Amino acid sequence: MSQSTRILLALIAGLLVGIVLAAYAPESVDPVISVAQPVGQSWLNALQMTIVPLVFSLLVTGVAATAKAAQAGRLAGRAVALYVTVMVASALSAAFLTPLFLGLVPLPTESAAALRAALTGVGPNPPVPPLGEFLSGIIPNNIIKTTADSNFLSMIIFALIFAFALMRIDVELRELLVRVFTAVRDTMLVVIGWVLWVGPLGVFALALVVGARAGSGAFHALVHYILIVVAVGLVVTLCAYPMAMFGGRVSLARFSRAALPSQAVAVSTQSSLASLPAMLAGAQSLGTHVTTAGVTLPLAVALLRATGPAMNFAVAIYIAHWFGVPLSLGTLAVGTLVAALMSLGAVSLPGTVSYVSSVAPVCAAIGAPTAPLGLLVAVETLPDIMRTLGNVMWDLATTLTLARGEQMPGDEADTLVEHMID
Repeated sequence: MSQSTRILLALIAGLLVGIVLAAYAPESVDPVISVAQPVGQSWLNALQMTIVPLVFSLLVTGVAATAKAAQAGRLAGRAVALYVTVMVASALSAAFLTPLFLGLVPLPTESAAALRAALTGVGPNPPVPPLGEFLSGIIPNNIIKTTADSNFLSMIIFALIFAFALMRIDVELRELLVRVFTAVRDTMLVVIGWVLWVGPLGVFALALVVGARAGSGAFHALVHYILIVVAVGLVVTLCAYPMAMFGGRVSLARFSRAALPSQAVAVSTQSSLASLPAMLAGAQSLGTHVTTAGVTLPLAVALLRATGPAMNFAVAIYIAHWFGVPLSLGTLAVGTLVAALMSLGAVSLPGTVSYVSSVAPVCAAIGAPTAPLGLLVAVETLPDIMRTLGNVMWDLATTLTLARGEQMPGDEADTLVEHMID
């Protein structure tokens, strides 16, 4: 049984136990919660303590890997530029789609109130200051204090400045520092692996408290959350089809047929890497030369997370809506930027890990609390299928688009010229 499945089952079991306890033994609810709540909070604290060093090291290593890929040649440079554009557009789409879907299908008021009451001590972050104050404080004057305060936006800006400056120093020193931050990243991943190993216990404790206090409304709210986030991911996924049609100049029917094998692998494995052979075969069946697809598809699997910015931002907006955090256009713009950057930094992480490390900074940037992520990560199994499916579709669509701008291999080009002369 996979780790994510164990956590999901622990969530369901905790909610059911809490609901049954409140219904049939109400006098025991408070004593049980007095034990379960510290257990769940301790697990949540353990998960959150890794986020700051992980985010910083991910950004440094992610920018270094992206810059290295962009320098690998003209095709790689075009690919990186296209991937960054797609991820920014993905995050921007969530800023419009998530409020739209929440307006069309609002979270039931009773469920939202019950869940807020169940998560004791959790409230919105301090409100985003006025624009002038916000801009003046965006550059940290004390990076140590900024990091200690988990001011993710300022920390991200410093990490980006640091990473781009790193690209300008001596190659040996640059590689040394990249190796250091890679070691920090991998060490944090080991720690998170340990924390997630005991995740079923922590999620069970958190879910028991929520079930006892929120009742069956907790199930309704979680289903509503899944549907909203998956809907945002579905829209982004469907946009890969017009990209392939107009950018790659293939018909809808041909692209759909060529994408079916890789879609099947993506849904069954939830892994873009496992879908790579099927994507290569699909690209070749659509006329993309292996010398092009052999560069762009592995690069897309390594760098492009087309659905990540949209679905991560959708989670943060959903939590903000859940806790009544007002979101201005400026706040949404900041969230868009952070969501795109964090998806670029977390491309190599497992789904459960990338969920926490990518969404927490976005939540902090828009003033939403991060504590609910400990509960919502348990249902990430279902949205993760949509994430992988969308990523695979965009990997294939961007490869077709990039192939249109490449010259034919020498032998094929010579043959075509001779044919035209004849």
